[in-house]
Amino acid sequence: MIRKTLEHGGNLDHHVDIFGGEKSNWIDLSTGINNSPYPIPKIPKWVWRSLPDKTLIESFESVARDFWKIPKNADIISASGTSSIISLLPSIFNKGNVDIYHPSYNEYEAAFLRNGWQISNTDLRARILVNPNNPDGKYWSSKDILPNDQITIIDESFCDLTPDRSLIRFSNQPGVIILKSFGKFWGLAGLRLGCAIASPKTLQNLRSALGPWPASGPALFIGRAALENKRWAENNIKNLDHHATKFDNILAKNDIEIIGGTSLFRLIKTPNAKKLKTHFANNHILIRTFSYSNKIARIGIPNSNHHQIQIKTILSEFKQ
Repeated sequence: MIRKTLEHGGNLDHHVDIFGGEKSNWIDLSTGINNSPYPIPKIPKWVWRSLPDKTLIESFESVARDFWKIPKNADIISASGTSSIISLLPSIFNKGNVDIYHPSYNEYEAAFLRNGWQISNTDLRARILVNPNNPDGKYWSSKDILPNDQITIIDESFCDLTPDRSLIRFSNQPGVIILKSFGKFWGLAGLRLGCAIASPKTLQNLRSALGPWPASGPALFIGRAALENKRWAENNIKNLDHHATKFDNILAKNDIEIIGGTSLFRLIKTPNAKKLKTHFANNHILIRTFSYSNKIARIGIPNSNHHQIQIKTILSEFKQ
């Protein structure tokens, strides 16, 4: 059976085919990925030539524990991106009803339905919390975690932007699983590195399903370097917040209503999202729209003054 492709940001090639121009000259603001990524360090040859050994894996995990403040009695598994973890999670627990906030990252609903679960908000076996949520930026609290060993999956792919809002301290509780990613805050989506953090018992079936080398050696090496560089992370948070404030001013001056987001993207309300997307695409900038509503759009926040000036001009023309 061919898996239906879900809607996501990106797909820049398709838009270049329609609207023309060189791919290298387009600005992709559709994904919410930091476009000033962590700089890739030089990777030793042995990392490429060998399977990830115990020392490399444990070295990454040790740095990850320190950076994310993982409780001592919680386990951590690294894998080839959080998407690979998401696709497996519904199959390693007894199926039932799962509560999924909408709108949110659509891979969860697809994965759970594919594995025979039912979407519901009653008689729950599991709950999905994206913290902060994509696309509206909603944060969750410990009150939203299900009790009594039920499964609560907390996706914190965007939470390195606001580490004080993380729910990682609850990752040692039975049934709670925290997911972390290197694709958003770190801007390394192509690295395909993500982590699941939970009690050893909660993760035991996932560990078996992923097999012995679920993350590549180069990914672990780069991931460790990134998490070890706390100064870069702190400066990145400040820079992203700074550009988000500037971008908010541009949107406000063009009467664009902000209804949510993070410091990597803004969710806006607009009378005609498809028309706005087309206007941007004609200027070789890609933004995100949603099939379930033509009244909202998501725009990644450019952290370049030149790009912000371009968007200011484009929005001004659109108003006219």
